[in-house]
Amino acid sequence: MAALEDLKKLTQWDTPTICNGLELVCPERRACGFTTEPLVSLAPSMAPVIGYARTARIRATTPSTNSDDSNKTLRLNYYEYIASGDKPSIVVIEDLDITPGFGAFWGEVNTHIHRGLGAAGCVTNGSMRDLTDSATDFQLLAGRVGPSHAHVHLIDFGGDVTVQNMSVSNGDIIHMDQHGAVVIPEHAVTELPAAINLISRREEKIITAAIADDFDFEKLRAAMATAKDIH
Repeated sequence: MAALEDLKKLTQWDTPTICNGLELVCPERRACGFTTEPLVSLAPSMAPVIGYARTARIRATTPSTNSDDSNKTLRLNYYEYIASGDKPSIVVIEDLDITPGFGAFWGEVNTHIHRGLGAAGCVTNGSMRDLTDSATDFQLLAGRVGPSHAHVHLIDFGGDVTVQNMSVSNGDIIHMDQHGAVVIPEHAVTELPAAINLISRREEKIITAAIADDFDFEKLRAAMATAKDIH
């Protein structure tokens, strides 16, 4: 398990920067492991968050075929699952409906419950509502905003899910902000700061040249050559 201080260190960078670092640390994951479809952020100005994945699947277009007692038991077992394990957590919920987001699982009540149980945020292809009444200090990325919860109900939890083309297993490390989310392999956690530092130093050479009054194509070519030699 990654050390908490190492995880917290990664929240100083936004998710695109984490993705840049992963391209050096895990080049084989350059085209996978992150969300690729649009998401709406509950808190666009909130700092990045990181945590261990808790997964679940839902539906909302039709009522559950289980009894009310079975659904209540499933919901309580799900909340117990959210409360267990390493913290902080990031909830990743896959909406299985043909039209994801028909009914919202996320709103005032669930954001407060999950925040209280140690979750720092959620990523879902489903919908959210109660935007002004939802918990603060909780990042929520949803596929859309909608007014009703319709027939929303849990199908199961703890298994593999895919949200906006990001495949996630229980316990995966997730980094997220207003841009989207990415899975960080555990071995990469301690390697990312050095990789990001290298990328930043290379980019600084190019940006410094670009904002200079005498910037032109030749200055760009020279800056790119200099940046390439930085190790």
